[in-house]
Amino acid sequence: MGETWEDAMNNSSMFTADRATHLKIVVVSLVCATIVAGIGIAARVNVPNGKMEATVITVGKPVTASTAEGTSIR
Repeated sequence: MGETWEDAMNNSSMFTADRATHLKIVVVSLVCATIVAGIGIAARVNVPNGKMEATVITVGKPVTASTAEGTSIR
């Protein structure tokens, strides 16, 4: 218990971190990636007939809007 705060916290940079710190970072990132992938797979939409349908909105003719005689916005 003779360690000071400076001795205990010597892994403040990724360049000076030891092997155990790098291993902890890799393990935590793999666990988080697995959780995100699992949520993404579980949240997909299941359609009864197997086809997804969408409403298509088509664009009509262009309209010119103007509030003054000299300026117009297209």
